[in-house]
Amino acid sequence: MTERADIVIIGGAVVGSATAYYLKKLGFSGSVLVVEKDMTFAESCTARSAGGIRQQFSTPENIALSQFGLKLIRNLKAEFGPEADVAFREQGYLLLASDESLPVLEANVAIQTAHGASTQLLDAGQLAARFLWLNTEGIAGGALGVAGEGWLDPHSLMSLFRRAARDMGVEWREATATRIDKKAGRVTAVGLSDGSTVECGLIVNAAGAGAGAVARLAGIDLPVGPRKRYVYVLDCREPPETLRKGPLLIDASGAYLRPEGQAFICGLSPDEDEEPEIGGYDVDYDWFETRIWPLLAERVPAMEAVKVVNAWVGYYDYNSLDQNAVMGPHPEIGNFYFANGFSGHGLQQAPAAGNAIAELIVHGSYRTIDLARFGYERIAAGRPLKEVNVI
Repeated sequence: MTERADIVIIGGAVVGSATAYYLKKLGFSGSVLVVEKDMTFAESCTARSAGGIRQQFSTPENIALSQFGLKLIRNLKAEFGPEADVAFREQGYLLLASDESLPVLEANVAIQTAHGASTQLLDAGQLAARFLWLNTEGIAGGALGVAGEGWLDPHSLMSLFRRAARDMGVEWREATATRIDKKAGRVTAVGLSDGSTVECGLIVNAAGAGAGAVARLAGIDLPVGPRKRYVYVLDCREPPETLRKGPLLIDASGAYLRPEGQAFICGLSPDEDEEPEIGGYDVDYDWFETRIWPLLAERVPAMEAVKVVNAWVGYYDYNSLDQNAVMGPHPEIGNFYFANGFSGHGLQQAPAAGNAIAELIVHGSYRTIDLARFGYERIAAGRPLKEVNVI
C-alpha cells in the first residue's frame, strides 16, 4: 500500500511532537505524518529523562535553546490552555568546580551572563554560608542559576505538544521506518514496518537515540546513538529542609543530586572507558554503591544515610563528535532534516528545536535562533563544536 504525506517526521517523542506542533503553528498547510515505533513512549528518551532545564551551557546556541523552552514554560497556559501544567520546579542548578576546573566554570559563567542567563559565581566561602548542607572541601567555587533553571515532568510536556499537534491535523502512525527511498539526490518515500510505503516531500529525523540508524537508511553517516544512563531514587534518613528546597547539585566529580518529592534522585555519567553496554533496562546498582554514593556522601554529609528505593535506565541520544545537536537539512540531500544528537539536553531544547526546524521548512531560514553552526556540515567535515557542560 502506497500513501502520501508532505512531511514525514520519524520519531514522535518530545522533539518530533514539538516539530509537528510548530509546523502547524507557523502555518504549514500540507499533510504531516509522525511515525513512532511505540505510542506508549515507555522506553523513549523523553519518558526516561530526569526532566532538567538549565541555561548553564558553554555554547551560546544551547543557552538560547533553553531560554526558548523556559519562555514557553512560563507561558504554558497561554500556549496550550488553562489546564496546561508540567510541574516546573524552579529551584536552580548549582555546578561546583575544583581549583583545576574553576577557570572553565568562570569562562562559562561569563558566556551565560553575556547571553542573558541569571548565573551567579560564588566562591567557597559564599557556598558554605549559603548552603549549610554542603561540604566545600576541595571546592574552589560554584555557579548558581538563580532563575530560569530547575526540572519538570517530561511526559507532560511531550503530551501537550502531541495533543496540540493532533488537534491541528497532524496524523500519527505506530510503526518503524525500515527503508528510505531516494531519487536524484532527494528522499522520496519511507517504508514502514506495517508494510506501507509513504511517499513524501521531506523527512525530519527526530528519532532520538535511534537517529543514527534512521540516517543510515538514507545512506547518511550520523554519529548519534544511544548511551545508557542510570538514575537512582534515594530515601535520605535526615535530609535538611534546605536541601529539599535546594538546587540540582552537580559536584566537581560530575555526580549530580536533586530533590524529587520526598526523595532525591542522583546519577553520574561515566567516562568513555566506563560506558555500560548498550541494550536493555537492567540497572547496575553497583555503579551507585561504588562510584556515586562515596562522592555524594563526601559532598553532602546527609547522604551518608540513604537507601536506594527505586532506579531506572534512560538513554541519551548522544552525538559522539561534540555532544551538540545536529540541526537542519543535509547539505546534499536537501529534503532530509536533522533534529538529533542533543546528548541529554533534548527535553529542555525540544521546543526551540521543533520551532527551528519548522522555521526552516516554512520560511526557508531560521527566524528565532540562528542554529547554522549546528548544521550537518560540521559533522561531514569532522569539525567539532564542543559543548563543555554535559551532565
